[in-house]
Amino acid sequence: MSLSSDTDTTPYRCYRTRRPIHIDGRLDKDVWQHAIWSPRFCDVIDGHPAVYDTRVAALWDDTYLYIAFRVEEPYPEARMTQRDAIIFLENDIEVFIDGGDTYYEFEMNALGTVYYVFFIWKDAYHRGGKFDVPEFDVFRPEAVTFGGNHDRSGEHFWRGSHPRGNRWAFPDWDFPGLRTAVHIDGRINDTTEPHRGWTAELAFPWSGMGWLANGRPLPPQDGDVWRIFFARYQQLHLNGGKTGVGWAWGPIGSNDNHKPER
Repeated sequence: MSLSSDTDTTPYRCYRTRRPIHIDGRLDKDVWQHAIWSPRFCDVIDGHPAVYDTRVAALWDDTYLYIAFRVEEPYPEARMTQRDAIIFLENDIEVFIDGGDTYYEFEMNALGTVYYVFFIWKDAYHRGGKFDVPEFDVFRPEAVTFGGNHDRSGEHFWRGSHPRGNRWAFPDWDFPGLRTAVHIDGRINDTTEPHRGWTAELAFPWSGMGWLANGRPLPPQDGDVWRIFFARYQQLHLNGGKTGVGWAWGPIGSNDNHKPER
């Protein structure tokens, strides 16, 4: 199976593992030593090398898509503990999975707190269509419209800057069977001395990917391609304040990361 990441035209070859992976956040397992790791993440807009090293690897079997992150962070910091809190307001790792007319956003901080949203492009949502089901009832209070990171600003007010315009967002949608874990190599929220950072393991069940498969078999077959965005967002302490930056496997040329085609 291949994963097509960001603007890189060379797919990442995602190898199949012969045995299940125990998800505990530790990446000293032999299976991860033999996985192919990404290059150092770069600035999400211009591709300049990131300040802190971040790398990702992926594997799969008939049950799960496994993803591992190595996150260099001298002073690991995370405060949010409530599930589905707005994690991107602090330091996090992110995974976006493109499903054609849908996509899925996952975020997690160093405390293991997760946030995720399922999106359906409005131009694909029709009354009586395949997405018009109780699971995606747009009349629920939790369902909202979303135009990307540029929504509600300047010339992009209401619809954002993406050519497809708005999408329905379902913040209360939970990925069934998702497993996650974090390991801190040092101490979190401790600035008395530098640490190495943290690692994370994620296991996305193929059984939960039905709305993202877009005609692809589940589990995948050799040669299948899935488009995935791997990223990290970081608050840097600079000159007495904080500056938010985004780092990813490859640049997308914008601070709007809601671009599944990239």
